[in-house]
Amino acid sequence: MFGLALYGTSMAMMTRARLGLDPWDVLNDGVSKMTGLSFGTMTAAISIVVLLLWIPLRQRPGIGTVANIFVISVMVDLVRAVLPAQSTLIWQILLLVGGVVLNAVATAVYVGARLGPGPRDGLMTGLTARTGWSVRLTRTGIEVVVLVTGFFLGGSVGVGTVLYALSIGPLTQLLLPFVTWKPRVAS
Repeated sequence: MFGLALYGTSMAMMTRARLGLDPWDVLNDGVSKMTGLSFGTMTAAISIVVLLLWIPLRQRPGIGTVANIFVISVMVDLVRAVLPAQSTLIWQILLLVGGVVLNAVATAVYVGARLGPGPRDGLMTGLTARTGWSVRLTRTGIEVVVLVTGFFLGGSVGVGTVLYALSIGPLTQLLLPFVTWKPRVAS
């Protein structure tokens, strides 16, 4: 739950930096602008749609999957309600970099808990299993489709999008060993 709360906080930080978002948040932002619904509401709605795509892929959600949808969407709206959008470049940069780093920490914590993948992660693993495509190809394809769709809906794309794309994988990989739950083996 802590990792998911951090994840929602990191999303809010990146949106308030106004320098570009990660691909899924570009989509959330674009749909939010089109519908007038809050960013968190769109995050939850899109997550539920993605979760429905699991059915033909025969993916099974865990408690962490369901918590992912609700905790992140509520947290992002709560933090956005108290964190103002920034227009001074130094504050924008600090929020963006802090948001990306916090996102990596949050990802490592919630993935490391091993309570079920998030909706987007399950879509990737399900498509990989059903198509035989590599994780790299599947994940890249999903991210490109989501990013392009979000961009055409008016989502925020910028230097933050590039920073996120280049750094989130390496940062998460670096942090994951420190927070992954390992069951104790009886000796």
